[in-house]
Amino acid sequence: MTETSRFGAPSRRAFLKTSLASAALASALPGIAFAQGKVLKVAGIYTVPVEQQWVSRIHIAAVAAQTRGDIEYTYSENTANTDYPRVMREYAEQGYDMIVGEIFGVEQEAREVAADYPDVAFLMGSSFKEDPSIPNLSVFDNYIQDASYLSGIIAGAMSSSGNIGMVGGFPIPEVNRLMHAFMAGAKEMNPDMKFQVSFIGSWFDPPKAKETAYAMIENGADMLYAERFGVSDAAKEKGILAIGNVIDTQSDYPDTVVASAIWHFEPTMDAAIAKVKAGTFTAEDYGLYSFMKEGGCSLAPYGNFDGKIPQDALDLVETRSAAIKDGTFAVEINDEEPKSS
Repeated sequence: MTETSRFGAPSRRAFLKTSLASAALASALPGIAFAQGKVLKVAGIYTVPVEQQWVSRIHIAAVAAQTRGDIEYTYSENTANTDYPRVMREYAEQGYDMIVGEIFGVEQEAREVAADYPDVAFLMGSSFKEDPSIPNLSVFDNYIQDASYLSGIIAGAMSSSGNIGMVGGFPIPEVNRLMHAFMAGAKEMNPDMKFQVSFIGSWFDPPKAKETAYAMIENGADMLYAERFGVSDAAKEKGILAIGNVIDTQSDYPDTVVASAIWHFEPTMDAAIAKVKAGTFTAEDYGLYSFMKEGGCSLAPYGNFDGKIPQDALDLVETRSAAIKDGTFAVEINDEEPKSS
């Protein structure tokens, strides 16, 4: 029996075994040919609204590339996993040169579609690595652990109770690594920091995230890690602080969100566009373009909290930021499911 993940896709272990077997059969494969002077047509396929944190960063980068005149861009949002392979095929049949999206829930089916359209470049968010036997599919992920770690330093300094609540969508690598990095940063300021960790089983259910956060506040949390929408609303209503994730929401919660770890998808998108146009696009892992030293993530401005964050935390953030960028300090990447302490 094939190992499966909670989403019905092959487990990481089983999938990597398959990929390694494919790699053994595949040698260096050429990139996708692209006609010079042709306008690059890009399609985005998203399982949630483009306003949702994670997807919004991809969408913003694509819109920026279109505004510059580098691509023509269209997209489909709220695409169910059951419909995802069909929509991929439709865009491929319509002549799109590159398709970008997220295949976490349809890994096997999506890769089969990509294999059927070798002249189309697929740039897909994935929990798994690239497969050399499918040279037109590259993967990416939000490796913004650097910024998450820095936001944890701020949270650790601003929490008086030493109790932080953390609400996530699903315990998958993309979420887990950011939570672990945040926790490591918070412990820099308070080694005895306690964490309440919970997953709501949805990428977009603000009411459920809010209720989960309420319970954490009742259990002593005076700081919340808002991996999902709805958490900052609970913090605002209860008069405690929050840390944002992937996007900067301080304008919506000016007296609640102290800092946010921001994902910048532009380096990932621009690298893929350049390679498609140069005819060198092939199976690669674009995860490194999300690292801080590549410009893929940052800590958002403190806004209303300027002057309210302890100086020792600010000094540590500055020191660690410089070290991350010059390569003398590396934030640990831990994809294991985080637990409450």
